[in-house]
Amino acid sequence: MNYPMRDLTIRSDSVGYFWIVDLTDPTRAVTATLDGPVLAVLAAAGKPLTVGEVTALMPRGSEIGVRKSLARLVEQRIVRATEMGRNRVHELNRDHVAAPVAEALAGLRLVLWKRLRNTLGSWNPKPVHGSVFGSAARGDGDAHSDIGLLLVRAPAASETDPRRSSGGPAKNVAGYASEFMASQLTERQLAKWARQADQLRELVSGWTGNPLQVLEMSVFEWCDHRRRRTGPGPRGR
Repeated sequence: MNYPMRDLTIRSDSVGYFWIVDLTDPTRAVTATLDGPVLAVLAAAGKPLTVGEVTALMPRGSEIGVRKSLARLVEQRIVRATEMGRNRVHELNRDHVAAPVAEALAGLRLVLWKRLRNTLGSWNPKPVHGSVFGSAARGDGDAHSDIGLLLVRAPAASETDPRRSSGGPAKNVAGYASEFMASQLTERQLAKWARQADQLRELVSGWTGNPLQVLEMSVFEWCDHRRRRTGPGPRGR
């Protein structure tokens, strides 16, 4: 059985992005002031926002701080302020020479995602599945948080399908069939897999300053885990 890399794009159970360095606010690595996240929020929004709306989308800072930051940015003309009814709304001036910097700040959350996807895509042997978990997935980590990454690989030649030991002739047959059809890794390929995982830990540490925690499973272990989570399906009458 050949297991396709349908999930190699790296998905998350909670959100679609990794947060880098400070896992809730990647702009902190570039600027400690509120101007960075304010510009990132406006660049990502793509529409005028009130002070309250900007504050609600901010990873840090009070409404007073956001108001002061917006006033500075309006004075620098990188943000436009417009009266809309009773509200004063703000939007990024995309004609400003510094607007690409604001857009880059808004896109920082995608950088690690893309680097991981590209790196894992170059592996040989490649992972069958990859997904983030923990604080990186929830978006509530900080500069000291691990980045959790689940990697599922093809089974080794010595591994058996857990269904063989779970009892019942049907499960035994299914387990043997799965082992027979699986593309299994040799000892040499397993050693290379381990080296790739070690190299990835070093890369992620250099990219973000955060340690990478890799949780590794074989396809047999992953499928067994998913079966246990979902439980038996409905029985027909």
